[in-house]
Amino acid sequence: MTRPRILFLSHSHVFGDFRVGSHHYARELAHLDVEVVHLSTPLSLAHRVTGRVSRAAADAVPTRPFRDDDGVTHVVPRTLLPRPWGRFRVRGFLERLGIGTLFDAVLIDQPLLWDDSVRGLADTLIYRPTDLYPDGVKRSLQTRIVAASDAVVATSGAVLRDLGRLTIPSLVIENGVDLAAFPAPAADAEARPAACVYVGALDSRFDWDRTRSWAGRNPGIRFIIAGPDPAPPVPLPDNVELRGAVHYADLPDLLQGARVGLLPLSDDPSNAGRSPMKLHEYLAAGLAVVSRETPGIGQDPDAGIYVYDSPERADAALAAALRHPSPNIAGRRVAENHTWTAKTRELTTFVSGLADA
Repeated sequence: MTRPRILFLSHSHVFGDFRVGSHHYARELAHLDVEVVHLSTPLSLAHRVTGRVSRAAADAVPTRPFRDDDGVTHVVPRTLLPRPWGRFRVRGFLERLGIGTLFDAVLIDQPLLWDDSVRGLADTLIYRPTDLYPDGVKRSLQTRIVAASDAVVATSGAVLRDLGRLTIPSLVIENGVDLAAFPAPAADAEARPAACVYVGALDSRFDWDRTRSWAGRNPGIRFIIAGPDPAPPVPLPDNVELRGAVHYADLPDLLQGARVGLLPLSDDPSNAGRSPMKLHEYLAAGLAVVSRETPGIGQDPDAGIYVYDSPERADAALAAALRHPSPNIAGRRVAENHTWTAKTRELTTFVSGLADA
């Protein structure tokens, strides 16, 4: 029997510090004996020359297909110009590498990887939007992808609604957690240190002012901020530690040294559509969570999730999270219902239904 083949066209490669949904789906599918190819946004010469991609980051990415220990084949194209400019086409690139171009399904979450050759790579094309694209080239390409797709699997209800009225099957599967990567906290373990931690991107979606305010009002508590190229636009109190990028494999050790996981989301409109992976990773590691309220993140004190929608509520939410039982065993139980294994089962059931329709 021929193994099923699935191609992911993703916004992020696996050779950096972050893990994204397509990486986890690819791993889980490979464990189900699916042949998985994961192709991510090309590294362009223009990005390297202008410094948007550092020499070290580029050197860490293989120039040839790389098959990982789970059996997933990762490919990261090298191009002269960034997508969608230049002559790069997905089918032609795969053919030049000797990778077969007939797949059972293609899942695309990076609009910039769309070209007319993608539709012919599989009978089933699924758009898996992970973000809001209000305008610009990604919005335009997204419209073309939706028109060509057989179905949509969005990471949040807000992202799905932003696509407008659809005439194709659709589903929301929020991001999950690789539970095996985060050891379960012992129920009789001592309370964690009174420290707060954030791990993730430090771009316009991160609220530096909120972080500064929290730290200034709580001088006896450590605030650990981990993310690539930290460049705070405001001066920070001495109890804020900037750790720089933390590799995914080192994340559990970092989280086990804190009591509260932070999601200080800014008022950037894109945050309304996010399904932060860190929410369930924090919970899996036994942390309480404090987050700005979004359509996808609501208050759940029993699980140790506290949200805010104003400066006053932000301080109260942090205080409540710090008082929550530590380690957060109830939060770990919630995370156990959001594993990538379960998410993958839901995805494969949906995709199989499309093929049978």
